[in-house]
Amino acid sequence: MKALAWMSDKKNGKVLCKACKQRCILDDGEYGKCGVRVNEGGKLYLTVYGLVSAIHLDPVEKKPLYHFLPGTKTLSIGTVGCNFSCKFCQNWEISQYPKLNNYRVFGDSYSPEDLIQIANKFQIPSISYTYNEPVIFFEFAYDTMKLAYEKGIKNIFVTSGYETEEVLEASVPFLSAMNIDLKAFSDEFYKNICDARLKPVLKTIEKAYKLGIWIEITTLLIPGYNDSESEIRSIARFIRDISPDIPWHISRFFPAYLMMGVRPTPVETLKKAYQIGKEEGLNYVYVGNYQDPDLTSTYCPSCGYVVIERSGYLGEKVKFHLKEGKCENCGFQIAGVF
Repeated sequence: MKALAWMSDKKNGKVLCKACKQRCILDDGEYGKCGVRVNEGGKLYLTVYGLVSAIHLDPVEKKPLYHFLPGTKTLSIGTVGCNFSCKFCQNWEISQYPKLNNYRVFGDSYSPEDLIQIANKFQIPSISYTYNEPVIFFEFAYDTMKLAYEKGIKNIFVTSGYETEEVLEASVPFLSAMNIDLKAFSDEFYKNICDARLKPVLKTIEKAYKLGIWIEITTLLIPGYNDSESEIRSIARFIRDISPDIPWHISRFFPAYLMMGVRPTPVETLKKAYQIGKEEGLNYVYVGNYQDPDLTSTYCPSCGYVVIERSGYLGEKVKFHLKEGKCENCGFQIAGVF
């Protein structure tokens, strides 16, 4: 499918893709870093429009989102391809597929109307664009989001945070929530491990918050790479300075893809990061990929009362102690969309 008109510019006989902050400048026949956007005869095309590689009904907590419609299911879809090349990717079979297979793609055919019909059939209140990077299949996501918005269905991006300002602005008011990976607080980590840069991600987080999109942040702690106390503290401070009400998910690493030789994150590191987040003034800090209800439950920032009890590996089993989004013990308004 031809890309949206505003998502490309011609530059010195080449095509500039404006979907993500890689901003690839492509010769005729050349693919972008995502592996699914290509210059064909001076026009930008998306090769995965309507081709869904994965589709599931997930707990919204799996995204992870703990303050956006908690306790509900979300219709999750993804394609193949990614504008990052993370060496630790758990979904590398789909995210890196085009780049590893001469830009071939695969997926089952779904139209935006098909996805809305599924959400309505199962009474699902949201659609999540996830599993791989949603901005690389933005035209498909955009068409689906607009239709979902008309039908009262919320839209969620699970993203690495490389959306351009053009994409973010076009997504409002259709995009309701984002979980954005802040993979490290080191540009070297982003360059060497992800084939990306840190600053554009920070700008996306700031921009999305200013646009009024509900955001939550996830950091996968990888032993020896991004788990120093100073780096963890820097991430917590960055989030706090935007808003102490932004939930921060600290996730446990398990060996995957090109980092099979790295050990899982020690539990002590996870607990220390949780403590640092609280020390730095974040109101909502969570630990993922590790079962401990004390580290997945939501506490009232005012009185410390447990307002959402969570259990299960994903924190998907929830018990509410809220009244109209407020702590039932002291009446404090809990940040989120409930």
